Amino acid sequence: MQREGMPMWLPGLLLTAVALVAGGMIALQAPINAEAASRLGHPISAATMSFCVGTVALIGLTLLFARSSTNLGALGSMPLYMLLGGGLLGAMYVTITLFLAPKIGVAAVMALGIAGQLVAALLLDRFGMFDLIERELSLGRVGGAVLVL
Repeated sequence: MQREGMPMWLPGLLLTAVALVAGGMIALQAPINAEAASRLGHPISAATMSFCVGTVALIGLTLLFARSSTNLGALGSMPLYMLLGGGLLGAMYVTITLFLAPKIGVAAVMALGIAGQLVAALLLDRFGMFDLIERELSLGRVGGAVLVL
């Protein structure tokens, strides 16, 4: 079946390709930031540089694409974990990966990172944390995670 001259499977394939490219970007980020840490003299300095550049880029993207739909008033009613959690967790992740990449290799950092993400995701789903739908730890879900690992 086609929609507007495009096969139905094509959007899914394109989204899959975008996800793969995004994953590759994460793998590239670790050695680039690790080299920056080496030149700057400290991993935290490189992580700071990385987040400053990312912040400027995101401000620009917000102004270009999301200015009219952004509700800044919602910031006052958000719980502390929402205001600080994502940024702090991201900063910790970037700092840890750029510290570890030269020591254990990018592939090991990425593989262990994916393992940690899968374990955390299974637990988040199991307990329905952060308003997620609670999902049982079935043999299929755990087996799928093991196969990915």
